[in-house]
Amino acid sequence: MLDLKMVREQADFVKEKLSTRGVDGKIVDAILELDKQWRELKTEGDQLRAAKNKISLEIAERKKQKKDASDLMKKLAGVPKKISENEEEAGALEKKMNGRLLLLPNLPHESVPEGEDENGNVEVRKFGEPREIGFKPLTHYELGEKLGLLDFERGVKLGGHRFCVMKGELAALERAVTSFFLDVAVERGYTEHWVPYLVKPEIMQGTGQLPKFEEELYKCERDGLYLIPTAEVPLTNLHANEILEEAELPKNYCAFTPCFRREAGAYQKDIKGMMRQHQFDKVELVKITTPETSFEELEGMVEDAEEVLKRLELPYRVMQLCAGEMGFSSAKTYDVEVWLPSQGKYREISSCSNCTCFQACRMNARFRRKGGLEFVHTLNGSGVAVGRTVIAIMENCQNKDGTISVPKALQKYLNGKKKIG
Repeated sequence: MLDLKMVREQADFVKEKLSTRGVDGKIVDAILELDKQWRELKTEGDQLRAAKNKISLEIAERKKQKKDASDLMKKLAGVPKKISENEEEAGALEKKMNGRLLLLPNLPHESVPEGEDENGNVEVRKFGEPREIGFKPLTHYELGEKLGLLDFERGVKLGGHRFCVMKGELAALERAVTSFFLDVAVERGYTEHWVPYLVKPEIMQGTGQLPKFEEELYKCERDGLYLIPTAEVPLTNLHANEILEEAELPKNYCAFTPCFRREAGAYQKDIKGMMRQHQFDKVELVKITTPETSFEELEGMVEDAEEVLKRLELPYRVMQLCAGEMGFSSAKTYDVEVWLPSQGKYREISSCSNCTCFQACRMNARFRRKGGLEFVHTLNGSGVAVGRTVIAIMENCQNKDGTISVPKALQKYLNGKKKIG
């Protein structure tokens, strides 16, 4: 959530930055008007409470002197009601104002290029060259069905559209990739966690999923809990409403979880295969840092995600996203895109973002140093999406005879197996 003080004091700057994300500045004006009314009510309320205290002291003094205080008591009679009405009205205004603040995305960092869509993204670097396969490459779903390891019909039978069943060697490959990712993350300084897959509404609000993206989430109506769309949600909220010490930072966390998304805005996108499903696996990376180090830590997080693909010998590129392409909570984002032979292009496999103090402000996560208390900065990154990595391995490592070569880095997780199928 944007700091109201900043919105109030730097309104033109906030409007300018939000315009690069397609947000109309009128919502800022509406927030400022609500803020003005709220501050007027707060001032009025303070004056009423001061008057009440003053009259109460005068009444006490008269009673002490055994003098008549009926006129003062009459004067005081209506004040508590006015204070109550004032507090109720101010509370309603504050709730309305905060509701609008919660809908504003984070401000892009000064290094973020302007742009409305993917055409505004900037390539930072590449690793590896797409392999010369020497035959027409099959898609991952063609390979999986041909080998009898990927079953979409039964996935639809069990869960509906955008679900699948993996079995045998392919299910083992998914598990191997997960274990490999976690081992690399721990090796690079992240502490592994096991976290709840169901969380409270305020936890979703803390990382920015609520209220804006309600339609993308799966909610349990009976108890109001939400299935997590990513482990970023519980990992980042570990320090909600806490005060950390500066010496504790940075904190580096990772977790493997299934992720659940309605994909409400993905109509007709990646209909075939496993690219975009309602349930998928991911190893998430999260960092909690000081403001001075967060952008340096972001660069390191991207390198951590890249390390996984380097060891798997998969060709990829790193893209810096333009303002119009970034996620709601992000101030700066890099996407890591892996090469898919069947599509003849790079597709996102990891996304690493610095959310600055945007999430920390929503979840009240702070740290203490000599100057006082400050909001931490939060970062998150896929390290990387397990299912999409399986897709990339299947397509990049396919052989003419229909088998799939297992990358050397994964062979020990599959009892030395070098080929699938």
